[in-house]
Amino acid sequence: MYRPILKLPKTKYEKMWDYIGGGLFVVSILYIVMMWGKIPAEIPAHFNGAGEVNRWGSKIELLILPFIGIFLWVFLGLLEKAPHMHNYPARLNESNVEAFYLNSRKILNEVKNLCLILFAFISFQTVRIALEKVDTLGWWFLPCLLIGTAIQIIKGLVTSSKIK
Repeated sequence: MYRPILKLPKTKYEKMWDYIGGGLFVVSILYIVMMWGKIPAEIPAHFNGAGEVNRWGSKIELLILPFIGIFLWVFLGLLEKAPHMHNYPARLNESNVEAFYLNSRKILNEVKNLCLILFAFISFQTVRIALEKVDTLGWWFLPCLLIGTAIQIIKGLVTSSKIK
């Protein structure tokens, strides 16, 4: 199967997503660090579909999402640099390889950064709920998450299907 290793520079679009996703993620970690002394021993540890807290846990659990986010940022960042390892249709050839690689890398970049934004929001809201500033993630959280994910998948599939 045809899979050349190409050095394709990141697009402005990908860089923009990296700045937004990475920036918000770092800000959420800084927020946790700044608020650590004010956070009570028990924090929201799980939410139901309506964004309501349905399990409380140790303050240490607040560190789970930042660690998962860092792992995803590193792992998916490495995968972004290796588009030749991604999955492609049989019609991949010399004339369309660059388009397929860029599309696949853009999808991966969006997914990585949407995860970072999602983790940042959940971490931020978890602290705010623990401090009794808000009660829930919001009823709109799950629908927005599902619609946002579906849009990224559909957009990527449509773009991929248009590559000749």
